Amino acid sequence: MKPKIKYSDLHKSKTDMVNSPPHYTNTKWEVIDILEEFFKDDPLLWQCGKYLLRCKHKGDLEEDLSKMIWYANRKIKQKMDKKVK
Repeated sequence: MKPKIKYSDLHKSKTDMVNSPPHYTNTKWEVIDILEEFFKDDPLLWQCGKYLLRCKHKGDLEEDLSKMIWYANRKIKQKMDKKVK
């Protein structure tokens, strides 16, 4: 007779890509904690921080840095547009 496998045991052996993805939890600080501390009221800077903090760990450094730059440029444009008005 095969031993029964508990549902909870299945999740222990797999990486939880929703709640604790390794590209956000591989340092002593979780990325979400840093983002909430520094950028809670600024979604564009939040995105810049997210892509910068994970770029060396997710697998495509150039893509993540390009996304960070895209959000940074959007933030700069937003700031410049406010100055013009």
